[in-house]
Amino acid sequence: MTVAQQPLGEFDLIERYFARSAGVRTDVILGVGDDAALLRMPPDTELVAAVDAVVAGRHFPFDCDPRSIGHRALAVNLSDMAAMGATPAWATMSLTLPSADEAWLRSFSAGLFALADAHEVALVGGDTTAGPLTVSIQILGHVAPGTALRRGGAAAGDLLAVTGTLGDAGAGLALVTGRLDARDRAAADAMIERFDYPTPRVRFGCGARGLASAAMDLSDGLVGDLPKLARASGLAAHVDVERLPLSPALQSLASPQQAREWALAAGDDYELLVAVPPERWDALAQVAVGLNLKLTTIGELRPGNGVHWMLGGQLFAAPEHGFDHFR
Repeated sequence: MTVAQQPLGEFDLIERYFARSAGVRTDVILGVGDDAALLRMPPDTELVAAVDAVVAGRHFPFDCDPRSIGHRALAVNLSDMAAMGATPAWATMSLTLPSADEAWLRSFSAGLFALADAHEVALVGGDTTAGPLTVSIQILGHVAPGTALRRGGAAAGDLLAVTGTLGDAGAGLALVTGRLDARDRAAADAMIERFDYPTPRVRFGCGARGLASAAMDLSDGLVGDLPKLARASGLAAHVDVERLPLSPALQSLASPQQAREWALAAGDDYELLVAVPPERWDALAQVAVGLNLKLTTIGELRPGNGVHWMLGGQLFAAPEHGFDHFR
């Protein structure tokens, strides 16, 4: 076996695909390559931390494009930063691989760093090991003291709104797994793109600070996530299901009933759900306009508990739960 044919080792893998001599941030004192990272926090800020893992066969198909996996692994964490109104800054990654496939690593790291650079996030450390394909990323960001958005800050009378459109990722997954026919190729490609490359709403989340009273990201579907926000705020949520924003592409591919079900329960949209006092609605809507982002009111919060779904003025039986790893 020649030197060129020798399998890629762990430290060569890290050096070749994840260590970068010139980063996107000047506040990284020490990054990839040591036992831990040294980071310089901006003055007068609070640290915001989140961690998410994506697992082959659970969060994405086994044959998924590795560039998409790299993008998704970071996007789901950036979405948590967006929900807190935080500015993302640094990330660490634990990568478990069945093998050190260089073509796979090249594509995966390209997807990861393309999104990281777009949000000025530096990869500052992590770990690699052999095993079933799993990517776990911890992301760190910051906010000015007392300004982070939380799930529990809403008040009775606040409007409920969502960014973007819902249900697209559910349709995308159904397409890539063969459960939905691609009658309209352009629409199908748009839905697959929404599943493969979710868009974290970081800039909107930062713009919502001081305007929204509560927020969270929609990773597990509206029926899975909205009850958490309502419970945290000690209120009842009332939703007009006919207001749910559905994309034209989704409506061209699915029946109204199927589109509605995906919008409510499929998950993976990574849009933001926000509560906002009515007097601040116009200001928040202007934030969305400035980002060319759709923002739709879907209901309001009232005294009480639970979630009340309405369709055409009548109580509506929504799906019982959204995405749940252990169901």
